[in-house]
Amino acid sequence: MKIAPISEELFQRAQHSIPGGVNSPVRAFRAVGGNPRFMVSAKGPYMFDEDGNRYIELINSWGPMILGHAAEIVQEAVQQAIPNSLSFGAPTRKEIEIAELIVDMVPSIEKVRMVNSGTEATMSAVRVARGYTGRNKMIKFEGCYHGHGDSFLIAAGSGAITLGVPDSPGVTKGVAADTLTAPFNDLEAVKTLVEANKDQVAAIILEPVAGNMGLVLPDAGFLQGLRDLCTKEGIVLIFDEVMTGFRLAPGGAQQLFGVTPDMTTLGKIIGGGMPVGAYGGKKEIMNFVAPAGPVYQAGTLSGNPIAMSAGMAMLQYLQGHPEVYTNLEQTTTKMVNGMKQNMQELGMNFTINHVGSMFSIFFTEQPVTDFESAKSSDTAMFGRYFNSMLQRGVYLAPSQYESLFVSTAITDELVQEYLQANREALQEAVQQ
Repeated sequence: MKIAPISEELFQRAQHSIPGGVNSPVRAFRAVGGNPRFMVSAKGPYMFDEDGNRYIELINSWGPMILGHAAEIVQEAVQQAIPNSLSFGAPTRKEIEIAELIVDMVPSIEKVRMVNSGTEATMSAVRVARGYTGRNKMIKFEGCYHGHGDSFLIAAGSGAITLGVPDSPGVTKGVAADTLTAPFNDLEAVKTLVEANKDQVAAIILEPVAGNMGLVLPDAGFLQGLRDLCTKEGIVLIFDEVMTGFRLAPGGAQQLFGVTPDMTTLGKIIGGGMPVGAYGGKKEIMNFVAPAGPVYQAGTLSGNPIAMSAGMAMLQYLQGHPEVYTNLEQTTTKMVNGMKQNMQELGMNFTINHVGSMFSIFFTEQPVTDFESAKSSDTAMFGRYFNSMLQRGVYLAPSQYESLFVSTAITDELVQEYLQANREALQEAVQQ
């Protein structure tokens, strides 16, 4: 692997015009040491940086590239749409078609509104839940990240943990007072909060599979317990499936686990790599959204024709090729089993959480089931491991507290190449 003088130069230059030199905090490599690599292109399972280095990569643009980078079906759809104009600010047929497809694929969604990001989707969903119920408070879970809306930065995951600032300056006391938090997988704690705030809780929002404190799976009965509680108490249950939607199954985690929320937020795969988000749910809730109802939400670029074309191509492919999910599960299982064998042979303390095509390594001997147990991981060890993998041409998420994503572009040969790099990097990390 070459050194990266051009990336170093670009990073120094970027800091003069961009806060911290990056447009999203985790990209800065502060959690792992060193400076970021600046990418110039990507294809299939590989990314290429400005210095000519090639990386097998398991971020896949933080999830959207389930078919690998620059998938031909998505590129062709975008190329066909571009000559018709990049944006109209008026309705298009494509918006109806993708809405109908989402309604068909996602169990909880009867109506859907397109937005431009996952953060927009989650902020809007909570606002609609408050308008629908006439209540102000919401419950979120420690370590779950729902974008950078004010209320979601209370006990947040992802980059907020990485930077050590889970409660961001700029979030008002009023917002914090309306945001209640509970440990992930602790149903009794949620029941206690609901009882203490009787008839005041508008929504419970969670990632059904948490991906922003590292990958953390729901315990058996946890999601159904929340469903039952929300039904009993008139609370809107929101699944944030920005990450898991269309990745774990055609209908997302709610299809995989057989639990249907009242509302769902979507992003990442729904745009095929373009910036897109969406929120949807029961008709009676979504009919509160303007102009059908009184809860206002708008966006100049919502339903952008290029983004809709990319997302439509991606979703149609996934709906028509259910074997994608079986193949991804098999590939990811091979990788996870190989990593477990490597770490066992090296006598390391570790936990690997895995579901479908998502996984996380935690350098801790205890099971990781919530935010507190995730924080028991040896982050210094992770930083050494990350940099050792980078030097071997494997690009991982530059934070302990992120899930990794496998794409259909990862072949059996690349699995073996990855596992060899994994073994060597682990040995190096242990010795440092």
